[in-house]
Amino acid sequence: MSTETVTNKVLKGGEFLVKESTTANTFIKEQISEEQKMFGQTAEDFITSRVFPNVQKIDKQDPALVISLLKESADLGLLGAAVPEDFGGMGTDLVTDTIINEEIGKGHSFAAAFAAHTGIGTLPILYFGTEDQKQKYLPGLSNGDIKAAYCLTEPGSGSDALGAKTKAVLSEDGKHYVLNGQKMWITNGGFADIFTVFAKIDGEKFTGFIVDAKSEGISLGSEEDKLGIKGSSTRQVFFQNVKVPVENVLGEIGKGHKIAFNVLNIGRYKLCVLALGGSKKSCTTAIKYANERIQFNVPISSFGAIKHKLAEMAVKIYACDAATYRTAGLIDDMINDLAAKGKDRVQAKLQAAEEYSIECAILKVFGSEVLDYVVDEAVQVFGGTGFSEEYPVARAYRDSRINRIFEGTNEINRLLSVGQLVKKAMKGEVDLFTPAMAVQKELMSVPDFGGDSSDDFFAAEKKAITNAKKAILMTAGAAVQKFQQNLEKEQEVIMNVADMLIELFACESVVLKTEKLIGIKGEAACALEIDLTRVYISDALEKINLSGKHAIASFNDGDTLRIMLMGLKRFTKYDAYNTIAARRRIADKLIAENSYCF
Repeated sequence: MSTETVTNKVLKGGEFLVKESTTANTFIKEQISEEQKMFGQTAEDFITSRVFPNVQKIDKQDPALVISLLKESADLGLLGAAVPEDFGGMGTDLVTDTIINEEIGKGHSFAAAFAAHTGIGTLPILYFGTEDQKQKYLPGLSNGDIKAAYCLTEPGSGSDALGAKTKAVLSEDGKHYVLNGQKMWITNGGFADIFTVFAKIDGEKFTGFIVDAKSEGISLGSEEDKLGIKGSSTRQVFFQNVKVPVENVLGEIGKGHKIAFNVLNIGRYKLCVLALGGSKKSCTTAIKYANERIQFNVPISSFGAIKHKLAEMAVKIYACDAATYRTAGLIDDMINDLAAKGKDRVQAKLQAAEEYSIECAILKVFGSEVLDYVVDEAVQVFGGTGFSEEYPVARAYRDSRINRIFEGTNEINRLLSVGQLVKKAMKGEVDLFTPAMAVQKELMSVPDFGGDSSDDFFAAEKKAITNAKKAILMTAGAAVQKFQQNLEKEQEVIMNVADMLIELFACESVVLKTEKLIGIKGEAACALEIDLTRVYISDALEKINLSGKHAIASFNDGDTLRIMLMGLKRFTKYDAYNTIAARRRIADKLIAENSYCF
């Protein structure tokens, strides 16, 4: 397969599978400006000084406290950061918004309330509202005077959002719609002033509405007793003959799915960002405890088993950071490109998020699973004390679990990432077929077992990534040929391909980040980042091989299976790397710094 090297062109969504990117079009967090650092510092100071001291009170369901904290965050410019200045916000770009949300992600239940308000609570109006609707609601949403919630899920429709039963009927005088139905799992439901509600007009046309939470006919269920994020308000909302003015229809009648699905793209991206912040916080908590806990007259951080855990947390977090900020850069680049061509920046952001819906789905899965790994191992580092609610990791463990369900389950997002990629290929938006056919021909050729003669520092890693792309194209291409229109029914195969895709995106992101850092700081200063990169790639290629093997063996046998397995082995080859020594070096740095420091 001949891959195209892109230097100063923004890749389309999903093109990372068939094109090579370079550091020239890769954004890393270390590039942020002084102004962006100030936004991050403001968010960090707010979480540290105002949220952390109150986490227990928040977890005991103190809505007045959450409301006051939301207002405080608004006064600091955080709540309306992404809202344009014309509507009372700060008008920040996605990278700045990412920096803010990474810090907010350390805030447990408050983070859920903040994210629900600024994301699915505010964005539907920002993206799809009329000018009058924006003028009426966005300033209050930015300054905290109006709190928002998003009403999509119903008892009978979770992942199948369009299966909603809530109904809207136009009144005889044509002045309002009458809503009847029930919504559940509504974050901020207990104190929201407005709801974005999805209902079917006449039971058919799926449509969004802006609903005043104090409208007659609205009632709330009791607060849900949840596994985690206990301090976030989560209630059922019941609508009984609720009158909604016709001017409160959001977007086009019958096009509510556009609102629901497009808002979820940014929602998935931001969930990864929040998880990234939570991961860094929990990793630091585990490191501090490992340094303080004495067993056999030494800190447990001196033990190899604990070092492995701390280092593996850092390896996964580093990869998540690389993939997250890379995607932020891609989206911002496209927004700027569209704006330069005259497109409204809000609509440009919506279009860019839709373009990178595959990457957003990948990040949602990756970020939430990195956080789950980190908090689980943090509990293990704490040992018995980690199981006690007196220590912070118990809360982190409970709060993490919802992230694999929020914003579409990880299973749905895995299916979406591959499904969207196939759709783009069928539409001719991403050329998967040409490189896939080239891989088929390569399978029948004599394999090249020679080393890479390039003097590129990461030549071996880049060759491994190029080959991993071939492994995915081979596996996915064979599946498409085998199942054709019935591929969507083969969910296990799709899930395996998705896992390969996720690992590939993380691998390439890690190499690009570290290569860019070497260009900034020099090779010697990046020795540990190089360790982080090679450890991640070494393990990821094993995972790609295993996922490919599961998929291929499910629909091939005989000589075809043998040839494809040989190809898979060839395409996931990477020289053995001393990961134990590398993890020790990484852990020693974490232990010395007493925090996550990469």
